[in-house]
Amino acid sequence: MIGLISATAAGAAARDRLAAAWPDRARVYDGPVGDAVRRAFAECEQLVCLLATGAVVRLIAPLLGDKATDPGVVCVDESGRFAVSLVGGHGGGANELAREVGELLGAEPVVTTATDAVGVPGLDTLGFPVEGDVAAVSRALLDGEPVALKAELAWPLPPLPVAAEGAGGAEGSESGEGSYTIRLTDRLVERVAEREVVLRPPSLVVGVGASKGAPVDEVLGLIESTLGAAGLSLKSVAELATVDAKADEPGIVEAAERLGVPVVTHSAEQLAGVEVPNPSDAPLAAVGTPSVAEAAALVRGGELLVPKRKSERADGQPAMATCAVVRRPGRGRLAVVGLGPGARDLLTPRAKAELRRASVLVGLDQYVDQIRDLLRPGTRVLESGLGAEEERARTAVEEARKGQAVALIGSGDAGVYAMASPALAEASDDIDVIGVPGVTAALAAAAILGAPLGHDHVSISLSDLHTPWEVIERRVRAAAEADIVVTFYNPRSRGRDWQLPKALAILAEHRKPTTPVGVVRNASRPDESSRLTTLGALDPATVDMMTVVTVGNTATRDIAGRMVTPRGYRWQESAQQQEGAQ
Repeated sequence: MIGLISATAAGAAARDRLAAAWPDRARVYDGPVGDAVRRAFAECEQLVCLLATGAVVRLIAPLLGDKATDPGVVCVDESGRFAVSLVGGHGGGANELAREVGELLGAEPVVTTATDAVGVPGLDTLGFPVEGDVAAVSRALLDGEPVALKAELAWPLPPLPVAAEGAGGAEGSESGEGSYTIRLTDRLVERVAEREVVLRPPSLVVGVGASKGAPVDEVLGLIESTLGAAGLSLKSVAELATVDAKADEPGIVEAAERLGVPVVTHSAEQLAGVEVPNPSDAPLAAVGTPSVAEAAALVRGGELLVPKRKSERADGQPAMATCAVVRRPGRGRLAVVGLGPGARDLLTPRAKAELRRASVLVGLDQYVDQIRDLLRPGTRVLESGLGAEEERARTAVEEARKGQAVALIGSGDAGVYAMASPALAEASDDIDVIGVPGVTAALAAAAILGAPLGHDHVSISLSDLHTPWEVIERRVRAAAEADIVVTFYNPRSRGRDWQLPKALAILAEHRKPTTPVGVVRNASRPDESSRLTTLGALDPATVDMMTVVTVGNTATRDIAGRMVTPRGYRWQESAQQQEGAQ
């Protein structure tokens, strides 16, 4: 919950805007400001104080305890010009909250946390437990000192400006030497070395079976002793897995709560289909599968590190719990990101976040240049020139399969005449794929022209490099006969100068020469140009590959220099009646 506190009318107005934007996340605290701050500090995970920074410092100073548990606090000035991340930048999420408040109020986020200020991910913000001297290693990253990444398993980390990186086997690998070390492992570390940070990825799945009424101490004790004996860290447990019939078993549920992980269940039918080393007749008779612990741990894949183990009871009675441990490798992450038509303010916040999240960026060189300044230090850039689309798609998928966090970029929307389709043709279900939509050239051009896409519309590429002209022509004819507004991509180049005239001639068979046509070049970029002409007057020689051409339907009109296609046809019928009357 986010607590909102204000003292003045202007502050209350901004407070109410935030409350409206966060109906399920925010709570307004009224009354004397000091009391409101104290109550919110005790009850909320985050606070937005629309008060002077000095006043907030004095109010919260006696309340501060531990940065790991204190709420994040953001201050907004009286005029709403700045959103200051005051405390809890990382642990309390105040840095991100300041940016979110800035987006909503039009305020400038002020973030002074060193790592965030220079674009280096905070080691304590990666989403899993961290051990060791975080402050010292973070300072080394900021100062450009050599830091080695020793990765014992592949995991999609964000970019880190490390001296070297690599993935080793079970015993780890000395991949690069430095005065400081970041070690990624799910194994127990007896003593974290000086100048070392240990990252604990959620790589372990513990399959659990339990008899009815199994005590939580027996279940939890078995899990802890099993992991300890195998040299595995409890902090890397991602979930407890079991059969559906045990979803509400108190011992399992409470053990998961104490560990702070979810209970994930699977049907007996699913588990029965998993090949395991130690099947048994007892669970088959009880819940319908010859294995619970091993099968539940293995059902989604991974390496069986610890086969089924039974608990040992002090009273000598039969064991009531079993468990098995699987290491599930980190799934690579492929974000297919649309950059929009070119203007920075048309690049979405989600796209910016994915660019900063990726440790590997793959893209066309000219698109990489557009967003290079947004990349975090340590991002590996794989760029290539025109004509290498399929190679870039394969490269992005290959990097994701290595366990990397990859961003594959394309202009406009990556799913429209861009990189999404070749990438997804290469990808399989062994990686996570995230689509990030972007503003297409057709939409950017339409906004400049007016409202040409107000009714049904279609986009057609006139490039016959990947599609036979016969197919393209059939689609143009279908659009012409259906009276649909058409936006032409890739309309004309030096080597393809006859396709656009041919397409316009097909449309002219069904539309008047006075039909409005919009021509936009480099939409949203500094050298943007646009003009409104007609189907009869358009000179194809004035069009190139940086241009989109939008041809209206029979209802489209030029209204005060703007291209408008009405949402319905009543307006068209009225216009036709007026023409008839004249």
